Amino acid sequence: MTFALSARGSQDSSVSTRADKTFADLQLNGEPRATAAHERERPLLVGPLPDRIRHRFPIFQKRVYINSCSQGALSDSVRDAYNRYLEDWDERGAPWEYWVEKSEDARRAFARIVNADPDEVAVTTSLSAGLSAVASGLRYARRSKVVLTDWEFPTVGQIWHAQESRGARVVHVPADGDGTIPFERFEQAIDDETAMVSITHVCYRNGAMVDVPKVVRLAHERGALVLLDAYQSAGSLPIDVRELGVDFLAAGVLKYLLGSAGLGFLYAKRDVVERIWPMATGWFADKDIFEMDHRDYSPAATAQRFQSGTPPIPAIYGGVAGMELMEEIGIAETREHVNMLNSRLIEGLDDLRAQLATPRRPKRRGALVCIRSTDAPRLVDALGREGIVTSSRDGNLRVSAHCYNSVDDVDEVLAALERHRKLLA
Repeated sequence: MTFALSARGSQDSSVSTRADKTFADLQLNGEPRATAAHERERPLLVGPLPDRIRHRFPIFQKRVYINSCSQGALSDSVRDAYNRYLEDWDERGAPWEYWVEKSEDARRAFARIVNADPDEVAVTTSLSAGLSAVASGLRYARRSKVVLTDWEFPTVGQIWHAQESRGARVVHVPADGDGTIPFERFEQAIDDETAMVSITHVCYRNGAMVDVPKVVRLAHERGALVLLDAYQSAGSLPIDVRELGVDFLAAGVLKYLLGSAGLGFLYAKRDVVERIWPMATGWFADKDIFEMDHRDYSPAATAQRFQSGTPPIPAIYGGVAGMELMEEIGIAETREHVNMLNSRLIEGLDDLRAQLATPRRPKRRGALVCIRSTDAPRLVDALGREGIVTSSRDGNLRVSAHCYNSVDDVDEVLAALERHRKLLA
């Protein structure tokens, strides 16, 4: 397989700043800030995916990385962003006003990606933090039921079950053996006692996707709110919170948004924000963080009320860079590209007589394809020794392509699986 060589542009990039732009462009002595070599623009090349962007991800010079369901590949722009954070810290000492504005950059970037207004987005350290703020702020007196699916990531179930001591009743909607959840199961579970329906967009164990708009309509007809866990979908397919109709959406930048651990977001529809009074809170959730009032709890009237303590500044630098890169690449085009790759992958798996754990219809799955294995951890290790990075969950091998993956990557995975057929179920 031939890997694309790294390419570098030479045109200096402008520095993205807050309203007082000169602050970011000046060194401490007031002289214009020189553009470091690592801050230079890395332009996207012309052409289809992945050709025009693969050079931005150095890992492909040495490995077949097809594990974005666990962690997105590191790009040159995210690496540069972390270097920029260290330089800003070194040169300015404690520029907290500037760093708070960087947090606003993150809020605006995520709002664009999900078609929300910035004041409907909370900047958090993780999906867990945002979900905890919502769950702790619900009252479970009149409506006590919380409906989940059996596809949820552990943190989601654990946080909702933690509310049982406050009166919540948690009900799980079971899946069928074919990797789907029949809609009738939601109809049976959601009733006029339901306070919240908390569902995942794409299951981390099998790649299956929930029909979100249909579940949302049902929940709203029965008076319940809906929270969507979009961690396994954000960045891999277009998301529009207006079209989906969800009341809350939680996600992070770790996977298909190409950032790093430590940064998450919570979208909260404007007309439901003040119905929730978070008990899990912190300084940055206050209506005026600079009032420094330790004798009062007055959460913001916007989604900011779901924030907590000091923003994760280093992760914000990298997260903004990753999200802006995905916007530049194109999320809708990425979805089409990955669907093509996954169709090729599934066709090859059929030739190997492998068993899929993922629905075959593209509309019913995310970017992740899962393959049943007799020993998934051993299969991951075997592929890793051949330079192919994958992962496993629930006894399945997980293969998750993204914008930077190629047909050659898929073919290398299939060739390796043929060599290790005895580990396929």
